[in-house]
Amino acid sequence: MTTPVFCGIDFGTSNSSLAVANQDDVFLIPVEEHQTTIPSAMFFARKDNEAFFGREAMERFLSRQPGRLMRSLKRVLGTTAMRQGTMVNGELMKFDQIIAAFLDQMKRKAEADCQTELRHVVMGRPVHFTDNDPAADQRAENELKAVAMSMGFEHVGFQFEPIAAAFAHEARVTGEKLAIVVDLGGGTSDFTIIRLSKENARKHDRSGDILANTGVRLGGNDFDKDLSLAEMMPELGFRSKYGAKNLEVPSYHYFDLSEWSKVNFLYTNRILFQARQLLRETHDPVKYGRLINVLEQETGHAVLAETEKIKIGLTKSDVHVAALDFIDQDLRLDVARENFNAAISPKSERIVNAAKECLQNAGIAPEAIGLVIMTGGSTEIPLIQEQFRQLFPQAEWSEENKLSSVGLGLAYDARNRFS
Repeated sequence: MTTPVFCGIDFGTSNSSLAVANQDDVFLIPVEEHQTTIPSAMFFARKDNEAFFGREAMERFLSRQPGRLMRSLKRVLGTTAMRQGTMVNGELMKFDQIIAAFLDQMKRKAEADCQTELRHVVMGRPVHFTDNDPAADQRAENELKAVAMSMGFEHVGFQFEPIAAAFAHEARVTGEKLAIVVDLGGGTSDFTIIRLSKENARKHDRSGDILANTGVRLGGNDFDKDLSLAEMMPELGFRSKYGAKNLEVPSYHYFDLSEWSKVNFLYTNRILFQARQLLRETHDPVKYGRLINVLEQETGHAVLAETEKIKIGLTKSDVHVAALDFIDQDLRLDVARENFNAAISPKSERIVNAAKECLQNAGIAPEAIGLVIMTGGSTEIPLIQEQFRQLFPQAEWSEENKLSSVGLGLAYDARNRFS
């Protein structure tokens, strides 16, 4: 095998992948055992802060080993938290070091597999890391570039993730097609309209083939949050009442429990003390007591993991039954797909509107689209499928390699840029 020297890294909010390219081939690297995708998760063992990654990180946390789980790290880029860092088992850690550790273990696996040092990389990025804040958006890219350079990459480029997904599909396109890429990840939803053909794939400069890009900071994690608040959190006392004035219990605990990146901030003595004080006045002590149990046992991530399972289960069935005995013995939750659809409908409409904006920016009608490329795990959601099929009823659909097409496309792009 010719030594691969070009690399593409798709650092996703929920999942990540790495692909390499030589002059003859482009292929994904197994980044966790035999898997070519890895959950973007890290677990730091409490004893010595040893880091574990991906599925192993999730397994260690869900088996209740003592330590700190971190997910949705990508959403920290460009924010003040990136500079401030976070306490991990009593030790202050900077997020650039945490992100570098996660990405570097992927790079080392690739270098061992290819038996060469990787020095050229194209990193994927959303159209907007942060909505309506160009300064934060540029800061996020700069921070990710600094991380890549710290890992030993000497040449670092960036490509919008939906454009990379288009490159991965282009090799199978016959003739020329006007395509829209619908890239729905864990943290962002991005869209690109691009002319695809085998001839175009040979170009080094593709700017003339790209008609428009749009994006919005919404994705699968936001759907998890909406589902959690609609179905899971009421079982923990969300919107229940307390006191003689019949007030609603404070809601911020529930919002933080419904977001991967904020759960850990709830595990403080002050918050637990406040919750226990309120228990004396609550009108529903059974359900509110479950919230206190989650805080005491630090099982917030387990609640979110179960919420994610419900979301995935509802892609295949109309009803999903969740076992929540880790919260309360014999607690079961039946969730109907129609309730999930109702919970996420406002955000799904915003996502569809971002796709319509992409059409408007390109100056074309939906009927002009010949190919719809669906990538990212959230494109599996039936409501999303239904809404986009209504928008593009005449187009062909491509849904291959939903979790890895961006990584492959980034490697194609790296080869074109750096060879």
